[in-house]
Amino acid sequence: MMFASRRRFILIILILTVAAGVALALWKGLAPISIPPLVADLMRRESPPPGFATSNGRIEATEVDVATKLAGRLTEVLMQEGDRTEAGEVVARLDTDALDAQHRQARAELRRAQQEREHALAVVEQRESELDFARRELERQQRLAQKERFVSEERLDQARTRVRTAEAALRAAKVQVVATEAAIEAAQASIERIRVDIADSELTAPRAGRVLYRLAEAGEVLGVGGKVLTLLDLTDVYMVIFLPETLVGRVALGAEARIVLDAAPEYVVPARVSFVASRAQFTPKQVETRDAREKLSFRVKLRIDPDLLRRYEPLVKAGIPGVAHVRLDPDVAWPAHLVPALPPWQEEHQPPLPD
Repeated sequence: MMFASRRRFILIILILTVAAGVALALWKGLAPISIPPLVADLMRRESPPPGFATSNGRIEATEVDVATKLAGRLTEVLMQEGDRTEAGEVVARLDTDALDAQHRQARAELRRAQQEREHALAVVEQRESELDFARRELERQQRLAQKERFVSEERLDQARTRVRTAEAALRAAKVQVVATEAAIEAAQASIERIRVDIADSELTAPRAGRVLYRLAEAGEVLGVGGKVLTLLDLTDVYMVIFLPETLVGRVALGAEARIVLDAAPEYVVPARVSFVASRAQFTPKQVETRDAREKLSFRVKLRIDPDLLRRYEPLVKAGIPGVAHVRLDPDVAWPAHLVPALPPWQEEHQPPLPD
């Protein structure tokens, strides 16, 4: 906004100078003085033609924080401010000595649970053998009691008791097998969790971008959610502008736009309308007079196509101010000074830009 105001100030000074020269020439009876080309060009760029809306804004990009999932000490930060990162690239590491020790302990518990399961299975085999023997003994006692009649009732009760005892012991042994299997699953889950924690100790970039801020240094102890880096997502670059309600009603989603940056006014960056606010901003809801309604402004987001961003990447950076032009009438042709042109480093071997 500062650059745009300065440019308007210079334009006003030039116009006033030319007007004073014209008045002086008429007063002296001299030939009229023609408007310099620079002033004419500035006047043409400042005043949008019919069918277009113009507003100031700044290039912005989606910011993504790279933060810790676990508390720990940073061992290294691999990126500096301004470095470019790719999605999945390791950008920092946490100390994993404690996790490595926990991992070894969990593996030892898994081996112990596996050994206990083997022991429990052996006990089950033993109890099954004891039960089989007790049942055969009871059958022999019952046959003797029926045929020869010299087996006492007490001996039969003892045989029945041994069978019931063996059955109960077998059920207890099987329960112990289930318990050891559960211990094995718990140990395996603990190992997997620790492996995930170790993997999360390597902080990776969630998407491609450029490092905007380096918020922590190696050796610092961070808590859960501690921020290490802030990235700019270079695939989601946009400019936010504000238009009055008299114009925003004619802005359609997907409408074409052109962005001219103050830092490089000779280049025109194509964009499209990706968002139009449904309500005005910076105005209280209770203000409903006609004069106030005419001053309402709506937020409009102009998104630059990701394919074009790769071609304009050296030019488009977050924070650069500029002027945006939105085409309200799709049947109106773009003025010649708003036809997109590639920067000189991208002119060769590139497909044509959209009209």
